[in-house]
Amino acid sequence: MRISPTVPESIASLTAAKPEVIEQTLAAYSALYEAPQALDATLLHGFARTVARWQGNAQLAEWHLSQGADARLVGDELPADPKLRALVEHVDLITVSPALATHEDQHVLPLAGITPDEIVLLSQLVAFESYLARMLDGDALLAGRSPERVDAPARSTVAAGRSKDLSGRTISGLQKPTSYTQEQLEWSPWIAAPAEDELTPEQVDSFAAKATTNSVYFRLLSRVPAVLKARSAIDNAVFLSKDGLPRAERELAAAVASKVNDCIYCASVHSRKATFQSKRHDDVQRVIDASLPRDANWQPTALEALSAGQDARWSAIIRFAANLSTLRPSATPSQIEELRELGLDDAELFDLVGSTAFFAWANRLMLSLGEPNWPASAPSAG
Repeated sequence: MRISPTVPESIASLTAAKPEVIEQTLAAYSALYEAPQALDATLLHGFARTVARWQGNAQLAEWHLSQGADARLVGDELPADPKLRALVEHVDLITVSPALATHEDQHVLPLAGITPDEIVLLSQLVAFESYLARMLDGDALLAGRSPERVDAPARSTVAAGRSKDLSGRTISGLQKPTSYTQEQLEWSPWIAAPAEDELTPEQVDSFAAKATTNSVYFRLLSRVPAVLKARSAIDNAVFLSKDGLPRAERELAAAVASKVNDCIYCASVHSRKATFQSKRHDDVQRVIDASLPRDANWQPTALEALSAGQDARWSAIIRFAANLSTLRPSATPSQIEELRELGLDDAELFDLVGSTAFFAWANRLMLSLGEPNWPASAPSAG
């Protein structure tokens, strides 16, 4: 299979035990940029370059520019065209401050002429590029190199200075969790998902490996089916294989990434799985209970609380996952060396990178397309 310049061959050789991760990463890339989509490929490369700039990934920024990124998206100024401006502002928002996105942000998009298919496509693009940036960073770090950085756009997002919505109710009136929990939650979309009887065979196939057709989340993502199919395969390849990093520590990394990105829903799912796999409920709860100070873009300004009170191995895993999850990833080669000294081999380190990077993808989908709620029968739902 052709190895795209966005996925260096060093990752493929490093992960011979998990070739499907690389194969499906390439499939997701091809589905986004090489197959027909609801938005033109030059626009998609322009949006992707913007994501790369916000997240500091010089390799991706250069790549998407070389692929013909729309000239209107290359500079720091917002485009004059109203629809294009709304698209760029939304890309900025869900790249930089996904936890500050609200249903109002989604509801203004149709007013600018943006369709539901385009909304889901945009979320998938931002989320995929966020995953890919961290996979590439992981590749560099595992080789002992610091990733090459690029400057962020010189503009503010529409959410800069906001506080997170902790009103306690979803748009449909359901009770919303306002703190982290290991209890089971549900999720409500902000835009319409296809009904079960409207799904095409391609849409059903895109998530058949992950869920049934009664999942509103996967029905919504099936608006871009080829990307979802690759994503479903990557998810299974990263989290369900028996070799490599213990499953509990992959789930721990997912929970840590979800804390950094402030995704209560994903943290509930994966902290619960980490507890089930490790039988270390209190240690996992300590992670999701950690209080993180945040700046005007809702990015954490200190991460030490996440690893406080853990043993040496979990502390190092948590620190690496947290640093890889920051907007401009801040993990270092020295952190990789510390993990190696604690006994992690290359296959385990790749699993740690993959499980953390995947939640840069998962969190941004959950946070940009809907919100969590308590099940109606749950005690916390009152």
